[in-house]
Amino acid sequence: MRVPYGGNKEFFKYSLFLVFCNRITTSAVSAISLVASKKALDPVAPIYKYCLISVSNILTTTCQYEALKYVSFPVQTLAKCAKMIPVMIWGTIIMQKRYKGKDYLLAVLVTLGCSIFILYPEAADISPYNRGRESTVWGVFLMVGYLGFDGFTSTFQDKLFKGYDMEIHNQIFYTTLCSCVLSLSGLVLQGHLLLAVDFVYRHKDCFFDVLLLSTVATASQFYISYTIRTFGALTFATIMTTRQLVSIMLSCVWFSHPLSWKQWIGATIVFGSLYAKSFLSAPKKPVPENPASPVHAQSGGSRSQNDKP
Repeated sequence: MRVPYGGNKEFFKYSLFLVFCNRITTSAVSAISLVASKKALDPVAPIYKYCLISVSNILTTTCQYEALKYVSFPVQTLAKCAKMIPVMIWGTIIMQKRYKGKDYLLAVLVTLGCSIFILYPEAADISPYNRGRESTVWGVFLMVGYLGFDGFTSTFQDKLFKGYDMEIHNQIFYTTLCSCVLSLSGLVLQGHLLLAVDFVYRHKDCFFDVLLLSTVATASQFYISYTIRTFGALTFATIMTTRQLVSIMLSCVWFSHPLSWKQWIGATIVFGSLYAKSFLSAPKKPVPENPASPVHAQSGGSRSQNDKP
């Protein structure tokens, strides 16, 4: 989205085509997994519920890719740390959940840190096209859309898992299958399908980039589901926070994205708040009793003569 291809310096502009490639790859792999494990391919929940997740997921990914045109990858990556706010909102609406005061405090601190990071970038790093304030506002708008749709997606997925006896592969298969149909329909209606295929055909390096992105996105989906199911949400949140930090550092090195001192303050607020929550939420280990305590010694040494060995 940000690096041109070919001698004419052409930019790839078809975000929905990337969504289609990602979802068709994930759908195929999940179908193979279901067949290999001899599990049923029949839908467990009504199809329209899979479609709701699919629509919000497509909008999430499209906003994510489009935002890369107008803001740097580090800005978008750190902004993803604010996804707990829409998750709390959607959780209250859909799941009727109640949150404690410290949860709201954490959300405010993360939002504050993200706002500082977004509002005070280096002047040359606002947009790859250097279109000024208009691009910055549009980029922030796209990221707000991404956060809102992403919060709905994860919350509704949680509701489906709790409401139905559903395998991870089953939900991934039907959700991505619906996404394939919807994204393909959008490409055809916009007239972008043939243009995207032609672009990829003319630029072989773009084809390999799309293939790599689809492969990694598929593997990521399965790793995420496995991590949450096996190790719990707290471990997953810690891993994702660490990944955000690594992504920012790698992007700064690879693409030479400068970070202002105010952005470093914002990053410190966000990551410090998230790790503080992880530390405070960790269950405390019980203190083992000392077998050599005076009470044990006294009771052990005052056995009656009538006691049997």
